[in-house]
Amino acid sequence: MNSPVKTKSVTASDVSGLFAARARWHPLEIIFWLAAFSTIFLLPSKHLILTEIAILALFALSLDLILGYAGIISLGHAAFFGFGAYVAGLLGKNGIITEPLLALIVSGLATSVLGFVTSFLVLRGSDLTRLMVTLGIALMLRELANRYRDITGGADGLQGIVVDPVFGMFRFDIFGHTAFYYSLGVLFVLFLIARRIVNSPFGLSLRAVKANPLRASAISISVDGRLVAIYTLAAAYAGIAGALLTQTQAFASLAYFDFDRSADLLLVLIIGGTGYLYGGLIGAVVFKVLHDYLSILTPQYWLFWMGLLLVLIVLVGRERITGWTTPLRDLASRLDWRARSKKS
Repeated sequence: MNSPVKTKSVTASDVSGLFAARARWHPLEIIFWLAAFSTIFLLPSKHLILTEIAILALFALSLDLILGYAGIISLGHAAFFGFGAYVAGLLGKNGIITEPLLALIVSGLATSVLGFVTSFLVLRGSDLTRLMVTLGIALMLRELANRYRDITGGADGLQGIVVDPVFGMFRFDIFGHTAFYYSLGVLFVLFLIARRIVNSPFGLSLRAVKANPLRASAISISVDGRLVAIYTLAAAYAGIAGALLTQTQAFASLAYFDFDRSADLLLVLIIGGTGYLYGGLIGAVVFKVLHDYLSILTPQYWLFWMGLLLVLIVLVGRERITGWTTPLRDLASRLDWRARSKKS
């Protein structure tokens, strides 16, 4: 008769050690951010487009929080982007808050309230229902902004926005230097917060909810509560991204609510990948660089080449990535099984 297999009990220190290992910075991450901050000195003539990349990266990061970690797909994420942009614009135009950082925080908080209210609608139904609900919210907000043109400027956009120098010292210039420093700094701080959240027990529970909501509920994870929380946070991030764009351009328009902006955001995440935060950042760089290059090369047909790139990523790139990673995953599983056998 075979003797029973001894298993090693998992202690609290083991779990805390696992969390610490997950949160530890990888050398490639450090290189990535060093390269990002080095562009301040190495690419001074490109600060205008780099500002757009930083804002798009923050916007993509907000969508990755709900898509990559909670499995909530959205076609109307531009609703929060546009709402935050108009909040910051109205604060600056009416002289309520002209200090950039304070206006940014207020815009994020206001957008988080909108995200919290609409999250209960998004949680209802299947993925297809969520797609339609998120798209509907963006369309309604756009129409409201167009209807009350006395406040928002309507189709002409919100103009006359006053933005004070950052910290009272750094005034926004036409070359985009201050705008880039400001946008990159905000992106880095919010990335650190997001990284801490996704590597926390809350972030791990989100992965469990995404993988199997019924199983997560069976082990006493509040599925709806976590989805509402991450959706509210993602809305705040998107609102801050929109507020950044308004502050750096001193202008806000109805185009911020357009479906094209949400569609481009999904394309960014398809290029960079979801579920590891850096996908939105890398995708934003690739998307904006290709957009800028193709717009100059073929102004009338650049969308064709972007579409072709998307098809190649889906048909070719995904298969190759799967082919490369499958042997590594198998090897990791075998090594993990052997390690467990030796310990037992």
